[in-house]
Amino acid sequence: MNVIIRLLADAIHFGAPLLFGTTGEIVTEKSGGMNLGVEGTMAVGAIGGYLMACYTDSLLLGIIFAFIFGGLCGLLFAFLTTTLKANQNVTGLAMTIFGVGIYQLIGEKLMTAKTFPGMPGHLAGMVSGKPFGGLSEIPYIGTLLFSHNILVYLAVLTAVAVFIYMRKTKAGLRMRAVGENPEAADSVGVNVSRVKYINGILGSGITGIGGLYMATVINSGVWSDAGSWIAGYGWISVALVIFASWSPLRALYGSLVFGFLIAVQSKIDLLVRTFPAVLTWMSYIPQEVYKLLPFLITALILILNSIKKKKEGIQPAGCGINYFREER
Repeated sequence: MNVIIRLLADAIHFGAPLLFGTTGEIVTEKSGGMNLGVEGTMAVGAIGGYLMACYTDSLLLGIIFAFIFGGLCGLLFAFLTTTLKANQNVTGLAMTIFGVGIYQLIGEKLMTAKTFPGMPGHLAGMVSGKPFGGLSEIPYIGTLLFSHNILVYLAVLTAVAVFIYMRKTKAGLRMRAVGENPEAADSVGVNVSRVKYINGILGSGITGIGGLYMATVINSGVWSDAGSWIAGYGWISVALVIFASWSPLRALYGSLVFGFLIAVQSKIDLLVRTFPAVLTWMSYIPQEVYKLLPFLITALILILNSIKKKKEGIQPAGCGINYFREER
């Protein structure tokens, strides 16, 4: 039982940044924007938020600036697609290249100058700390629910808050109206461009916090020239939007599922030793297959979504389509 609980806790640990990325992309797509630049946005939020957190030794300022830097990516995307009417798919891909490039440029410059900061003590304590204290010592339940860092709980609260915003507020109603039918929303006085800008910035800001999680929690601020801190989590988040049917609450268990697939990679030997009668076969599968599994399922979700009949009310009808007011 301890092994199972630990595996589920790790699934939450690895699923939290996916929840940030998925929730942010849901906000963007519900307002009619198809931003495929989640990977790049997370990368910008990661490097910007991490450096600010390190220089100030404050996790709160790191979160704020990760949101700001991610939001700036959303602002750029909104300007290109809403004001200049650029193709949204191409722009999103360009944002990924741009964001990862900015991340690598800043990181490599600091590494070359030998000024890339490690996490100071207070920040490291905040990242690894358990905000519920003694509750984490409760057998099983404590490990599963109360042993995580504060960013995990922020991810859950953000998803719930976005759901309430989408479903229970006038601003959320306008957002969904623009995403479904911008012509109809415009005809009743909704400023379509403003709604797209606000929600594009908001969604990308949330995504940027997911990048900070990858920097501080998953990678512990250790720079690697082998690849970015984001490591494909942005692309998985894009697929999770479909998996979650554009619902922030469904994204909660969607991120847990993918977090479980990632967590299993480091627990193969332990699972085989603990359950040799039923899981010995897992030891014969190459480790590379387990690393590939989350991305393979991501590809399958995208393929299945493209060939199945669209269900009414799931994907916003105006998602990815530029709105030309003069053609209304």
